[in-house]
Amino acid sequence: MLKRSYDEILTAHLAEERQMAFVSGPRQVGKTTTCKGVASDVRYFNWDDEVDRRLIVSGARNVVEHLELARLGKGKRVVVFDELHKYSRWKTFLKGLFDKHADALSIVVTGSARLDVYRRGGDSLMGRYFLYRMHPLSEGELLRPQAPSTPVATPRRLSPAKVRNLWTYGGFPEPYSRADKRFSTRWQSLRTEQLVREDLRDLTRIQELDQLEVLVKVLQASSSMQVSYSALAQQVNVSVDTARRWIATLTSLHHGFLVRPWFRNVKKSLRKEPKYYLRDWSRVDDPGARAETYVACHLYKAVQMWQDSGFGTFELHYLRDKNKREVDFVVVRDDEPWFLVEVKASDSTLSPSLGYFQQQLSAPHAFQVVMDLPYVDEDAFSREQPTIVPARTLLSQLP
Repeated sequence: MLKRSYDEILTAHLAEERQMAFVSGPRQVGKTTTCKGVASDVRYFNWDDEVDRRLIVSGARNVVEHLELARLGKGKRVVVFDELHKYSRWKTFLKGLFDKHADALSIVVTGSARLDVYRRGGDSLMGRYFLYRMHPLSEGELLRPQAPSTPVATPRRLSPAKVRNLWTYGGFPEPYSRADKRFSTRWQSLRTEQLVREDLRDLTRIQELDQLEVLVKVLQASSSMQVSYSALAQQVNVSVDTARRWIATLTSLHHGFLVRPWFRNVKKSLRKEPKYYLRDWSRVDDPGARAETYVACHLYKAVQMWQDSGFGTFELHYLRDKNKREVDFVVVRDDEPWFLVEVKASDSTLSPSLGYFQQQLSAPHAFQVVMDLPYVDEDAFSREQPTIVPARTLLSQLP
């Protein structure tokens, strides 16, 4: 069984924090495995199980009786509620359970939809939980399956076999571990079908699932490209507003994520069109698009893990101006640009846009990340000028 960074992160949370732990992430990313393994006696309830569902719906009092919290010598119990967000009254249920029994229970809640979307205004659970967003495997996690102690680690070399498997089969634990093309193809097809036919059915009122399935395929073929909602609407034969809503729904279910332009202190910047990236880069056929998606997923994981670990506020954006100068990514730390990343499959000619935007933004670091360069044992963050960096080096320093 693969050791994950999240095993240690969640174990530390249960030992140190009173708040509930919300663990959100894509289907099949390993949430259930991690949550069941955080203690020797975990009580697990799955909303999709009929018996567990009846118990949850009967109310917090019956759940407490089932857990036998009143019995002497039981100690603090760890209880996991899986896919609980499918219950319309899930927040009310958790609020009552936590407010009355937080001293006797450590509560973990997992979901394949974005539990963080419920933090917006009027959240009755505010202050009662910490959010942990689980991502697929990355080069850094394969090297250091522990909770990050600093945002940037010392570079280390990942074996070529592990790099090859990660690139070929993606970062979801099962296809990565099996490293079998036929299994991976079947696994990917089933996961997409479950997303469209089960998750969307259970969590939304969308009826046009055939058209939505077309949108999923279009987005898969255009990962790393700027999103034109009007063009997508024409391809899928829906309104522009519907295309926007559907993409927002797919991001909430972790099919992909949006990276928006950073425009502060950028002259003649573009401000509207986001880029869409698949969470599973192994489904991207074009080598250049796959390289950019691969790096995007690593950076997206890093900014969310840094934020969830309390290192600050982090965001991922891209840069483009009306003169068509562009840099693929800028990582923003506490509202200030920190480092720029331009991704190349093999070109080692330094992009002039890196220096141009670094000077405008006063960013401390600017990297041209080249996928096919061999690993170099040197801290990329020791350089302040625009620098050509092997992908193996930079990605090894991220969580």
